[in-house]
Amino acid sequence: MGVPEWVVTFGDMMSLLLTFFIMLVSLSEVKQEEKYQALVESMKQQFGYAKAQESLIPGDLRPRNSALSKTATMGRAKRLDTMQGGDKVQAPVGDHPRVVIVRPGTKTGIGTVIYFEEGTADLTDEQRAVLSQQADVMQGKSQKIEVRGHTSHKPVASGSGLRDNWDLAYQRSRNVMQYLIEDLNIDARRIRMSVAGPYEPAHIGTDEKKLRQNPRVELYMLDEVISDTVGTQEEQQERFTPIPPAP
Repeated sequence: MGVPEWVVTFGDMMSLLLTFFIMLVSLSEVKQEEKYQALVESMKQQFGYAKAQESLIPGDLRPRNSALSKTATMGRAKRLDTMQGGDKVQAPVGDHPRVVIVRPGTKTGIGTVIYFEEGTADLTDEQRAVLSQQADVMQGKSQKIEVRGHTSHKPVASGSGLRDNWDLAYQRSRNVMQYLIEDLNIDARRIRMSVAGPYEPAHIGTDEKKLRQNPRVELYMLDEVISDTVGTQEEQQERFTPIPPAP
């Protein structure tokens, strides 16, 4: 007795679905940061919309001004240097991530990370440019903004005027905070400054390139507003005039 041809296609589809769900289960058990990031990058390259859009264009050439090219750069700038083919139209993938996921944990915040050279706390022009680009996302809102300072495990240099890494992390956070308030006009009431010192490293091990990412300041918006942190709930309610009932 013959088997209809559609059964073969159906069987292939079931096998692919089974593989997909196995992959989902495997993803839920990824605990190592390096493997997690490598897996995310691999999936983005294989299933990302950018490659799918380019595949629709006939031929090998990809014109920079095509409609599909514009579609691939929605959200934020895909390249830094617009004179070298970059697009001013903003795109979901590019050089300046707007969403930072701090792991472990479940908080996702809009923000960025400012990296410092070892032992330094003063903001450079490049760091100010990154903060200025982030300002259009943070300005005009009421959410609290956390500025969290970090250092490496290397002790501070003698003669620097700093007692330890806690002082260095604090000075980095304070410099970022002052720039947000004084130059970017962020409401000071929104700022929450915290210091982790050397105890929350982004990377551990012996890779010097990765270890240079430990001296940093994380900057992200929180899921709470200014009014949530001022006074008790009863006092907050007294600040608002109740609307009288309709006659």
